[in-house]
Amino acid sequence: MSRALKISLSLVIVFAAALAVFLMVDRSGSPDAAAAEQAATDPASIAVRENSHRLNSVPDGRVTFVEFLDFECEACRSAYPAIEQLREEYGDRVSFVARYFPIASHFNAERAARAVEAAAQQGGFEAMYQRMYETQAQWGEQQVPQDELFRSFAVEQGLDMSAFDAAYTDPATLERIEADVADGIALGVQGTPTFFLNGTKIEPTTYGDLTDALDAALG
Repeated sequence: MSRALKISLSLVIVFAAALAVFLMVDRSGSPDAAAAEQAATDPASIAVRENSHRLNSVPDGRVTFVEFLDFECEACRSAYPAIEQLREEYGDRVSFVARYFPIASHFNAERAARAVEAAAQQGGFEAMYQRMYETQAQWGEQQVPQDELFRSFAVEQGLDMSAFDAAYTDPATLERIEADVADGIALGVQGTPTFFLNGTKIEPTTYGDLTDALDAALG
């Protein structure tokens, strides 16, 4: 990687970490008791569930990097290029997992997550995940529903629109997202993006912090 790119990605992570302080979760209540107990005794098993969305998967499963994210979160969007770079550098050795954590104060965050999950049901998770970040400046921070825009992304991707529309409004889709949120809360997630490496929360401030953590985990 060039020095300029390293500096650029470091600044991305610094910005993301700083901004995340202001994006605290606006949620009430306590985590599910069973999830909280599991998080306390075996955090790795709750950081990644069997149905968690894997951007890639390494057969040995020795190192897993998890991000709890909000598609409307500017810090997540700022970190996105760094995560993509990590995937390029470590994708053959590290499994990368994305989990939903829409912030309640973000008007369209839950809608975006439902669109991504509806696409995922047709094998389109990664394409819609990327599309949300690529277009965030267009729809983020808007106080009107962006359902039709998100639907247009599905049309662009050639998805079965009857199935997409049904999944987008299906209560089970929202329940799937809320299950990720519940696990995040049990693990102590308070803002986005929040990263876990083999079940342990990490708090990088530079791209080098991320690569150092992965290198250490890989041994």
